[in-house]
Amino acid sequence: MTDAPLIAILEDEPDIRRIMSATLEAAGFRIMGFSRATEFEAALRRITPDACLVDLGLPDRDGLALVHRLATESGAAIIIVSGRAQVQDRVTGLELGADDYIIKPFEPAELVARVRARLRRPASTGRPDHHSQGRFAGWLADFDRYTLTAPDGQETPMSHAEAELLRMFLDNPRRLISRGQMLETLGGAGGESFDRAMDVRISRLRSKLKEDPKNPQLIKTIYGAGYIFLAEISWG
Repeated sequence: MTDAPLIAILEDEPDIRRIMSATLEAAGFRIMGFSRATEFEAALRRITPDACLVDLGLPDRDGLALVHRLATESGAAIIIVSGRAQVQDRVTGLELGADDYIIKPFEPAELVARVRARLRRPASTGRPDHHSQGRFAGWLADFDRYTLTAPDGQETPMSHAEAELLRMFLDNPRRLISRGQMLETLGGAGGESFDRAMDVRISRLRSKLKEDPKNPQLIKTIYGAGYIFLAEISWG
């Protein structure tokens, strides 16, 4: 059990937090639950969770601001669990760096499936598992530290979602990746939310790679089909 993924739950409603904790513990995860953002943030200085489940309606902190900080400073998967069901709320959360967005009320089985999907790593295509650094077009992607280093040496942090997407591209260079393959590999709820989430993810990754949005050279959009990553990759 000590090797089981650690899930941090930030939810101020005790009954909901208990349901989430019991559901995920029964599925084999380790759980730490918090009712306040202050105690959650203090704990993050001592622990390194694999995923954080964050409610937006917190009594002591703006949930969206917390999600944004986690996305820039933590390598954990970030899943918003909220009663805010509007598409714009979901898009805003994803734009700020969340990996997924679960709407309350939710089915326990859905919660487990979405957490597992967010923790799943894209399958390697010949790259040894212990190689965590990929080099391409002068860039260095470090998947242990969740950082991108530009050809000029400038280092930029990646969120879990951005690293997950970039890893998929680097494992499949010069191959067309359809949105259906992205859904199967990266997980998600499908439909409009997934499409918007993937658009946001690709836009953020292109921005960090300093791509011209009108003429990207690394992540090419093949309209109606998917995306191709156009670079030679070396691993080390």
